[in-house]
Amino acid sequence: MSETPTGVTGASGASYAAAGVDIEAGDRAVELMKEWVKKTQRPEVLGGLGGFAGLFDASALKNYDRPLLASATDGVGTKVDIARQMGVYDTIGHDLVAMVMDDIVVCGAEPLFMTDYICVGKVHPERVAAIVKGIAEGCVLAGCALVGGETAEHPGLLGADDFDVAGAGTGVVEADRLLGPDRIREGDAVVAMASSGLHSNGYSLVRHVLLNQAGLALETHLDELGRTLGEELLEPTKIYSLDCLALTRTTDVHAFSHVTGGGLAANLARVVPDGLHAVVDRSTWTPAPVFDLVGKTGDVERLELEKTLNMGVGMIAIVPQESADVALATLADRGVEAWVAGEITDRGDHPTGAALIGDYAR
Repeated sequence: MSETPTGVTGASGASYAAAGVDIEAGDRAVELMKEWVKKTQRPEVLGGLGGFAGLFDASALKNYDRPLLASATDGVGTKVDIARQMGVYDTIGHDLVAMVMDDIVVCGAEPLFMTDYICVGKVHPERVAAIVKGIAEGCVLAGCALVGGETAEHPGLLGADDFDVAGAGTGVVEADRLLGPDRIREGDAVVAMASSGLHSNGYSLVRHVLLNQAGLALETHLDELGRTLGEELLEPTKIYSLDCLALTRTTDVHAFSHVTGGGLAANLARVVPDGLHAVVDRSTWTPAPVFDLVGKTGDVERLELEKTLNMGVGMIAIVPQESADVALATLADRGVEAWVAGEITDRGDHPTGAALIGDYAR
C-alpha cells in the first residue's frame, strides 16, 4: 500500500491540503492497515509496506517443470454503494479477492499474490484500514499474499464518502495441469457449488429494483431473508480458491467455471469445447430467497435474472462422472454445499454452449 502523493505546500497561497488532499490522513491509513497486510504474508514475500513495488521471490517457481502465470483484475461494481450507505467497510474486500482469485483458480492456478487500488473522495483513515482489513482477510481465505496497493484521494471528483476498489492478482499452474475445455469429455458431471448470495454481480439491477423502484430501506427487516435488506446485500462473496485446489488434489477435475456477470449458462459456456453441450437441471437446487425477491419485486423475467445474477451457484466443477461422489465428499468436508447439477452431452441439435432446463426446486 503506497501512500497518497506528497504535494508542495507553502506558507501562503495554494497547497495540496487546500486542494483537498490530506497527506497526514493517508499516512495514518497506511499505519492502520499494516497489521492486516502482515497477516497475508507468504514465505516468498520480501519486504513490507512503503516500497514502490511489492516483491515476490520467484525462485519458488523452480519446483515447477513449466510454470504458467495466471493473472486477473476486477472490482466489485456498485456493491460499494451499499457498503457506503451502510457504513460497513470491512466486508467489501472479501468480494474483491473473490472476484479476482476465483477467476485465477478456474485454470487450476494456485493464487500467489494480489495488489489493490482504493480510490476515495476523502481519506478517512479508519475506513481505508477497514477496507484493507477485508481485503487481507479475503487473501488469507484465498491463500495468497497482499503485497501492495494504492490509496488515491480524488477530491472534487468523488464525494467525501464515496469510494471504489479494484484489484489484480497472480497465480501459477503447472503447464500439464492446466484446466480448461480441452480436458472436458462427453458424460462429465457438472458439479455446482452454492453461492453465498448475490456475490458481486448485478447490483445495478438489484439496487434499481429494490431501492429505487420499490423504495425499500436498507435497514428494513425482511422476513423472507431473516435479516435486514442491507445485511443481505452486503453478504460477502464466497471465496472458492482453496476449495477448488482441494478438488484438484482429490479428483481428476477437467474444468472450473466461476459464475459472475452473465450468469450460470453464459459462464459455463465459456469452458465447453466445440461439439459438446452442458445441460444443467434447475430442479436440482433452490435459489436463496433474495433472488426471488428481486424477480418478483421488479417483475424481472427469468431469463433476465439468469443472465444477470448467479441464481445460487457461484462456482462449477466439471469432473468425470465416476469422480462426482469424491468431489462432493471433498467439498462437504470443507463445508461447501455442492451437488451434481447436470452433465456434458453431445451437442446434437443444440449449439455448443450451456443450457438450463426444468424449473427451480421449491
